[in-house]
Amino acid sequence: MMRVAYQRYRSVACRGILSRHVDVWVPPQYAAQPAQRFPVLYMHDGQNLFDPELAYTGVTWGIAEAMERIDRSSTIRPAIVVGIWNSPNRFGDYQPLKPFATPLGSIKRALSHLHPQARHTRYVADAYLDCLVHSVKPMIDRDYRTLPDPGHTMVMGSSMGGLISLYALCEYPEIFGGAGCLSTHWPVVQPEMFRYLRNNLPNPGKHRLYFDRGTAGLDRRYRRGQQQMDRLAEDFGYREGRDYLSLVFEGHDHSERSWSSRIDRPLEFLLSAQS
Repeated sequence: MMRVAYQRYRSVACRGILSRHVDVWVPPQYAAQPAQRFPVLYMHDGQNLFDPELAYTGVTWGIAEAMERIDRSSTIRPAIVVGIWNSPNRFGDYQPLKPFATPLGSIKRALSHLHPQARHTRYVADAYLDCLVHSVKPMIDRDYRTLPDPGHTMVMGSSMGGLISLYALCEYPEIFGGAGCLSTHWPVVQPEMFRYLRNNLPNPGKHRLYFDRGTAGLDRRYRRGQQQMDRLAEDFGYREGRDYLSLVFEGHDHSERSWSSRIDRPLEFLLSAQS
């Protein structure tokens, strides 16, 4: 695997959440075409994107390699990738809050049997999204030649990162034009998330949603939730293959290796050169 060059903002601090690094990769066209502006893909679990020495299990998403590979076929728009690192409070950062119309203590009790560290978790997803939208994005728009409108601003993640990506699109539809949700961890938010989505899912036409799941390991638990999501999107008028895509990958498990092996599909859908 090639060595990926990227830049880092160290220990970015925001109110209400733990500080974390933010890594930025730019496509080759960024230097070659100094007058051009670029879409931006914001991704969670940023330490798993570029460097195997930092990534969980030593395997990255291979996102930079995929972007360059697909770009050579002219099927996607060259884009900047921003990786926001997770923190020791990852579960609490990524657990959507508003679907649970209960005090935080009740959420902790409800989730305590699902997550061994739940009693130590701080549920701060709204603060995390506030940081992404009002601190990280303005910083990137200031320092890089971006296309800052929602049609060129996407968010993506896996597992709990898939949940927070969907939540970001619902909470900030005027900021994000698309969300990529790989192996979305539905069990921790059913049925509350779907009640929330019925009132908050953006209308199709100006937004794109990508979902997928594997069939092995933890991903085996996602079938029911994903089917419910697919039905809801259909009811909202999302069109499969146009502004909605939901895929199943036989034999794929819950790992960076699996997500890396299929990363081309969400990139092609969210960053389509025809959009």
